[in-house]
Amino acid sequence: MATSFRPVAISNWLYSVAFLVFIMVVVGGITRLTESGLSITEWKPVTGALPPLSEADWLSEFEKYKQIPEYLEINGPAGMTLADFKFIYFWEWVHRLLGRVIGVAFALPLLWFAAKRMIPSGYGWRLVALLALGGLQGTIGWWMVSSGLSERTDVSHFRLAVHLLTALFILGGLVWTALDLRQLAVGNIKPSRLTGFGLATIAVLFVQLLFGAYTAGLDAGYVSSSWPLMNDYFVPGGIDWGAGIWNALNNDPYLIHFIHRWWAWVAVGFLVVLARNVRTIDRRASIAIHIAFGSQILLGIATVMTGINIHLAVLHQAVGALVVASTAWGVHLIGRTPRQAKSRS
Repeated sequence: MATSFRPVAISNWLYSVAFLVFIMVVVGGITRLTESGLSITEWKPVTGALPPLSEADWLSEFEKYKQIPEYLEINGPAGMTLADFKFIYFWEWVHRLLGRVIGVAFALPLLWFAAKRMIPSGYGWRLVALLALGGLQGTIGWWMVSSGLSERTDVSHFRLAVHLLTALFILGGLVWTALDLRQLAVGNIKPSRLTGFGLATIAVLFVQLLFGAYTAGLDAGYVSSSWPLMNDYFVPGGIDWGAGIWNALNNDPYLIHFIHRWWAWVAVGFLVVLARNVRTIDRRASIAIHIAFGSQILLGIATVMTGINIHLAVLHQAVGALVVASTAWGVHLIGRTPRQAKSRS
């Protein structure tokens, strides 16, 4: 039995899983934008891997969907056909299938690396924690979907935010751990630390992502299709302050859109500083950060001004994931020791 550690091999594997998570985030965006998320009304982690295989199976699934408020109040009166249902079912099924694929792509290699004793000391618990978090994400996904099956015609934007932010946290954790393992492979034993500025950057980005999730969950992007003003005003009219500031911050689509639109520039400021700080350590990371947030800002503006064009909106979510990955790279770089910083791995 092999006893040598394989940090590069494990790092490459983690990068491949991170790519799958990125694809998952993109498909999740398509699922949300096509209003497909409530099409599968049951959670069957094993048997649900197979789609309906006969016309009778499709009709059975359609009948289940007809019992929920989204159909009764929106799609039924609009004249949804079985073909329409098959379209939304497809995207939700692909989204769930990808979750299963990611679980297998993580669990089986992890077991193999562990059996071969290739996991370096101190990394086993971190890999198991990422696996557990992935399993929890599946549960969170169903918890989100279940919020729209009885009394609502959509899912809770709070639960959607938890689901999306957990996926992005997993993505960042995979990238960070892969980078630590790369450093270990070149003799840098001490993992990168989280600096004060790095933590501040992550916190600022978290706020932006949170309000982005709220914007998606409340369809707040539709309240204004103009930029930079919102319906001819900097601070839009229509904000409901009646239930207090906290309620407005969490539920009012006008205020949430406004915050997501302008907090983005706070995030840009922090990311510009981060990119400048890492430029002398690894110019590739600096370029990646600039490209990611620059593209994201342009896509956000274009998405708003086109009335939420679905292709641009999907790209906006996809590049958001790349912003997270590039930020993790940059924060990892500034957390290395001076000796470690000399390595571009």
